Amino acid sequence: MTIRVYDIAHARAGDKGNTSNISVTAYDDEGWQVIHRELTSERVLGHFRHLGAGPVRRYELPQLRALNFVIENALGGGVTRSLAIDPHGKSLSAWMLTIELPGHNEGAT
Repeated sequence: MTIRVYDIAHARAGDKGNTSNISVTAYDDEGWQVIHRELTSERVLGHFRHLGAGPVRRYELPQLRALNFVIENALGGGVTRSLAIDPHGKSLSAWMLTIELPGHNEGAT
């Protein structure tokens, strides 16, 4: 069974130049276990690759049940250069929420 990040967490995006910063915060401890285990930098990079994005760095904030992803080259050059409808990349948090993950203990080894 797969789940979307949307089902277990919420997200918020920010930007600086051509870099997007997206935080993903789990609603509860069970959701935290899933995103901590399955929402890897590699998975996020694969999901955002169509933007020419990368590299991706992941930071963990376990006390907040949150992950923070710094995604370079995700904003088409940045606010002053991008022709994108959303040059700040605020909608990228919604795109992050569409990532599918193995649910419950499916991904556990």
